[in-house]
Amino acid sequence: MRPTMKLTPTPLTAALAGIIAAIAWPYLWARYGGPGSAGSLELVVATLLVIALPAHALVVGFSRPQASAPGAVDTALLKRVGAWLAAAIVVTVLRLALLPG
Repeated sequence: MRPTMKLTPTPLTAALAGIIAAIAWPYLWARYGGPGSAGSLELVVATLLVIALPAHALVVGFSRPQASAPGAVDTALLKRVGAWLAAAIVVTVLRLALLPG
């Protein structure tokens, strides 16, 4: 039997993903993007690996969701998405306030 790591997304893990995204994105953009960039392959791959994969793992998770009634809203997922966005916004505002130009 292979050892497995079970990662359950929570608002705290979602906030961590938001912090990672907010810290990493300016560096990715400066390295692979910029105004003259046409969406290089490096920027796409870096965004997938550094932003999208942690966001999926820490906000959405990899397990199958429980069956729910048609039209039901997953409030836990909405809370995690809110925590992810709020953390990213707070880090971005702090970065803009504390770092010169």
